[in-house]
Amino acid sequence: MNDTSTNVPSSDSSGEAATHYDQFYGPLFFEPYAVEVAKRIDPTAVSIALEIAAGTGRVTRHIRERIQPSAKLIASDISEDMLAVAKKKLSHLYIDWQNIDAQQLPFDDNSIDLVVCCFGYMFVPDKPKAFSEVYRVLKPGGTFLFTTWDKLEKNAASYSSRSIAKKYLEEPLPESCNLTTSMSDEAVITPLLHNAGFSKMSVEKVGLFSVSTTAKEAADGLVEGGFIYEEIKKRNPAWIDEIKIKVEKELTEKFGDSPMIAPMSAVIIQAWK
Repeated sequence: MNDTSTNVPSSDSSGEAATHYDQFYGPLFFEPYAVEVAKRIDPTAVSIALEIAAGTGRVTRHIRERIQPSAKLIASDISEDMLAVAKKKLSHLYIDWQNIDAQQLPFDDNSIDLVVCCFGYMFVPDKPKAFSEVYRVLKPGGTFLFTTWDKLEKNAASYSSRSIAKKYLEEPLPESCNLTTSMSDEAVITPLLHNAGFSKMSVEKVGLFSVSTTAKEAADGLVEGGFIYEEIKKRNPAWIDEIKIKVEKELTEKFGDSPMIAPMSAVIIQAWK
């Protein structure tokens, strides 16, 4: 799925990539889970919250609306391009935007009530360090709330797009293409939390739906924004339009044309210090 629905552009991505990410992937994949995550926040327990991998601010807005007006929200990302889009969209809200690496949080021990991260930790190189950093900065009793994607086959639109694209590449996909679903298993997640110091936690798989106005719009967005398609373009750019037609046809047949509604699944994790 990382090459289609959830790839996070690197820190040197262009502003155009960040805008595409927000306009297409935002409503199709991230907005439904942003709502789900916000529901799990207890606003009475939060005086200062930190969001990691805030991206273009999809989840940020819901956190800000959920917590008390007097509470402080720090929204961070490693990509300046992503933050630029978020700042522009949410300039009217009380948010402290910061460029931060999840592996090195610039905050005092026991200083944060709530840490939220949606679909970011799969891409963090040193996950044990990143989880330990969250535990360190959380206040006793504080909450760590984050999401990861379920298996690719549980995310239907992305699975269709990837399956079609793979036929155009002779060699195996690079391992980076599997990062997005690399934390779909509770057996991968819970040891990271335990080793960081967390003893109380909840892990649940939550199924929702990807909704697009049309199957064509979904196909165009999936194909234009993925890592795997960058590989295909290097070999033969003419294949891209051909793939779009095939993806649109499959999405229409399986999930409808207008609107296109496809099942998706993510893991929502809560841990308490």
